[in-house]
This record gives sequence, C-alpha cells and structure tokens, in this order.
Amino acid sequence: MRTALVTGGTRGIGEALAIALKDAGYQVAANYAGNEERAAAFSERTGIRTFKFDVSDYDQVKGAVGVIQDELGPIDVLVNNAGITRDGTMHRMDCDQWQKVLDTNLGGCFHCSRAVIEGMRERGFGRIVNIGSINGQAGQYGQVNYAAAKSGIHGFTKALAQEGARNGITVNAIAPGYIDTDMVRAVPEKVLQKIVAKVPVGRLGQPEEIARGVLFLVGDDAGFITGSTLSINGGQHMY
Repeated sequence: MRTALVTGGTRGIGEALAIALKDAGYQVAANYAGNEERAAAFSERTGIRTFKFDVSDYDQVKGAVGVIQDELGPIDVLVNNAGITRDGTMHRMDCDQWQKVLDTNLGGCFHCSRAVIEGMRERGFGRIVNIGSINGQAGQYGQVNYAAAKSGIHGFTKALAQEGARNGITVNAIAPGYIDTDMVRAVPEKVLQKIVAKVPVGRLGQPEEIARGVLFLVGDDAGFITGSTLSINGGQHMY
C-alpha cells in the first residue's frame, strides 16, 4: 500500500483530496496547521490520520515527515495543497502579508518536496502534485502575493519535473478555478454571482473534481505525464 501526504488536507479541496486517495487504497496522512478541533472531527469522520505542522517551517516539515514515515511507511505521493490568502492591493499591502503568503504557498511546496525527494529517488518512484491556481495563471486584482506564489508553483513544477524524471518521479500541477469551498462561499453573494457569470459552464467547481484530477496524476497510468499543469476551471481561463 502506498502512502500519500496531503498538506492542508483536513478542509476544502484538501479534504476531498485526502478522502479520494484513501478511497482509492492509499494510506493517507493529512496535514493541518492550526485548527485542532476541525482536524479531530475530520479524522473521526474519515479515519484518516492527521499531523499538525507548519509547512512554511522546514524543520517542522522534516520532523513531521520522519514521524509519518515511521508510522505509515515511506511517502510515495505528495500533494502540496496547503495555502493561505492575505489579500490587499499593492499600495496597502505590508511586507508581512507578502512574506507569509510566499512562505506558506510557495515555500511550503519546496519544504515538503525537499523532505520527501531523497526517499523517492532512492526507491525509484514518486508522485508530486502541486495545487496552483487560476489566479497564478491569469492574475487577480488585490492578490499580487497569492498570484506570485501560485505562479511560482507552476514554474517550480516544470523545473522539478526535469530533475525527477529519470528516477521515476513525476511532478505535475493542477490549477483549480473557483471551487465550492467554505472560503469561496464566504464571498458576498453579489460578488459570487459575478464570479460564476464568468465561468463558461455556469457554476462553481466541486472539490471532488479536483480530487479526480489528482487521482489520475498520481496513478501508474500517468507515468509519462510530468511537468504538466492541468487546469480545472470550467473554461474560465484557457491557458
């Protein structure tokens, strides 16, 4: 049985990813950063083990990966999903808002990949899927930090894919559009209606639709796919 680590794996898109991987027969570790009550409820509901650590801190990541591999086995699949927002226009954004988003969204991608890559190389197999964003492809008003981090993930994916290919490691990205999660549903109704109006299929995406893309990319049948970005956005941005 292969082991998968999903960062930000106890809510929203990450929750759907963790559940889909478990249902597909993977041993799953779901990371979370702070909400212990929600993580406990998630674990009780799904039977998926949760591990608390901050992906922006490499020492925490390295220590947690060691614990996960001791308890669940070598990590064969990594889904870098953890991310935060600190929105604001450039002229009002402070350095802390900028740095925290870069450190978590892009730095976390590096830290987690770095912590598992040597084991994957030794075993001659690995699957890394990085969750980018439509806003990293097209940009978004008030999100220079988030768009920069997510755009960086797409470049990171292409470069690491070239390094890992000869060792049986594929590295791909998924760029979701607007997905029906608590975060999106918190947007004011009038603004949400305007967002949906720009989606050609006429609705928000479902977290399970992102999960199906991840399941495909981590499977054995996707061994010839690496360095690619799969856009799942209802046709809102054709990149």
